Amino acid sequence: MKRIMIVGQPGSGKSTLARKLGARLGLPVVHMDHIHWMPGWVERPQAEKAVLARAAEAQEEWVFEGGFSATWPSRLARAEMLIVLDLPFSLRCWRVFWRTLRHWGQSRPDLPQNCPERFDREFWSWIWRTRKTNRSRILSLARMAAKGKPVHVLRSPREVRAFLASLDSGGV
Repeated sequence: MKRIMIVGQPGSGKSTLARKLGARLGLPVVHMDHIHWMPGWVERPQAEKAVLARAAEAQEEWVFEGGFSATWPSRLARAEMLIVLDLPFSLRCWRVFWRTLRHWGQSRPDLPQNCPERFDREFWSWIWRTRKTNRSRILSLARMAAKGKPVHVLRSPREVRAFLASLDSGGV
């Protein structure tokens, strides 16, 4: 595998899994949040995001994690494998809360510099409002991809660990 696409909702573990896969497989990791945000939590214009995302997906090797569904079809066309992280809402909320505390005032590795972790009411509201619609769109993407390439829908931390263990044993 030279190109792996990872999607999931906030707190599902996309960035963590991408870093682990990148390290194990020797692949560069692309975090969509680096494309979406500019320093200071400034959202990049839509057209500019599309150009940057497509330039990243045009590379020969990557583990590309994150949203921006406008580029999902072209990213999926280039990907050799799709991983969907479909973890329970309550677990995802706990993870977002915990990472906020753990990285408070600092920029996480999957974010640009000068995007310090903070409690953001708008972000939490978005997580709540889109919990069903985004899940539905992500699962539709998995069904669409299932016809032509390996798709792994992982629904628990145990399934994620088992998936990673299968890499170590040559099973994926």
